[in-house]
Amino acid sequence: MIKVAVDAMGGDNAPGEIIKGAVDAVSRRNDIQVLLTGRKEVLEAELNKFSYPKEQIQIVPASEVIETGEPPVNAIRKKKDSSIVVGMNLVKNGQADAFVSAGSSGAILVGGQVIVGRIKGVERPPFGALIPTEKGVSLLLDSGANVDARPSHLLQFARMGSIYMEHVVGIPHPRVGIVNVGVEEEKGNALVKETFPLLKECSDINFTGSIEAREIPHGGADVIVCEAFTGNVILKLYEGTASTLMHIVKKGMMSSLRSKIGALLVKPALKETLKSFDATQYGGAPLLGLKGLVVKTHGSAKAVEVSNSIIQCVTFKEQKINEKIQESLKTEKQDL
Repeated sequence: MIKVAVDAMGGDNAPGEIIKGAVDAVSRRNDIQVLLTGRKEVLEAELNKFSYPKEQIQIVPASEVIETGEPPVNAIRKKKDSSIVVGMNLVKNGQADAFVSAGSSGAILVGGQVIVGRIKGVERPPFGALIPTEKGVSLLLDSGANVDARPSHLLQFARMGSIYMEHVVGIPHPRVGIVNVGVEEEKGNALVKETFPLLKECSDINFTGSIEAREIPHGGADVIVCEAFTGNVILKLYEGTASTLMHIVKKGMMSSLRSKIGALLVKPALKETLKSFDATQYGGAPLLGLKGLVVKTHGSAKAVEVSNSIIQCVTFKEQKINEKIQESLKTEKQDL
């Protein structure tokens, strides 16, 4: 039984959608136990709305909530009984295998490093977001944790991302690309120019060179490496463009009687196509390089994304990703 602690108070749609997602996860899998952290009376009231296997969901009381606008360091230090801190302590103490939250990104990043702790040798843990592409899915990292990074950080991102894509997503020898303004090796800012030769010389990744932003939706690389400022801009633009396109398509289909008739004919195929470009089906963004698994879902996450984030923790645990990252870091030291 994989135990997943879930912050039931974090995110725009908490606790309703979080509880709904947890119930859906345990209904889909009988090898998961969810430990909901939050205000007991509130969570009990929400859980009473559903039928579910009682032994698979447990409430772990937490009286405080870290709000999105709070300074992360102070919040983690002062709110010891918050749903985020309580959940991360469950992972730290071995009472849970993973922690999932739609709450404050800053608090999750700080708490992950301070409470759960980094794997020895990991310089900076990155958020790795799975994004849909024409060829399936790619891992974008860092997508929000480290807005300033050094070449050695990006090299570790590439190694950890390759391990994740191969063993969790199932892509053998994943192609690694570094985000750049052109494909030529001599292009880019100082960070890209210094990182490029490190990636090129790394024997345990499949580095394919630079990737321009326009090639990301086409699936130009399986692991896309950059610092978090660039990564978060790509991620948010990606999500915004997809949402806008869907809105425009739906609006156009309802604009006239002829288009409405056409919409009825293409609806099944269009629905399937749009589903393949829905990022929520891939779950949340893991904070790679920690001693335990911490997953950040969107602040606006609905039940389906919460459920998928919980379920993705099973594969991460079964494939022993942390152990593989540790082994990779040992190899890195030997190469040096």
